[in-house]
Amino acid sequence: MVMSKALVAETLDLEGTLKALASERRLQILEWLKDPVANFPTQEHGDPIEHGACNLFIVEKLGVSQPAGSRHLKVLVDAGLLVATRRKGWTYYRREETMIANAVQALATI
Repeated sequence: MVMSKALVAETLDLEGTLKALASERRLQILEWLKDPVANFPTQEHGDPIEHGACNLFIVEKLGVSQPAGSRHLKVLVDAGLLVATRRKGWTYYRREETMIANAVQALATI
C-alpha cells in the first residue's frame, strides 16, 4: 500500500520514531519480535503470533533489569512501533507492522 506523504506525516512522528530506534536494545527487541515463536519460550496465556512475547521473556533475553527493560518497551509503544496487550496479569508485546512500514516509507522519502 502506497501512502501519500501527508498521510504518513499524520500517522507518524518521525522524530519520535527515530529516537525510539536509536537504541541497539530496542532494535534487537523489534528483530526478535519478527518471529516470537522462534525467539521466545512457549507462553502459557498469550499466543505469540496474536499477542506477541511476554515482557518477562523480552527483559530476560535482553539481560537488563525489569525497570530498564520496561522503559525500552514503553519507548517502542509510545512511538507506535509495538502494541502492548494485557492478559492474565502479564503484558505481551507485538510489532505494529503498519507503523513500521510507515517509518520505512517516511525515511525513503527523505
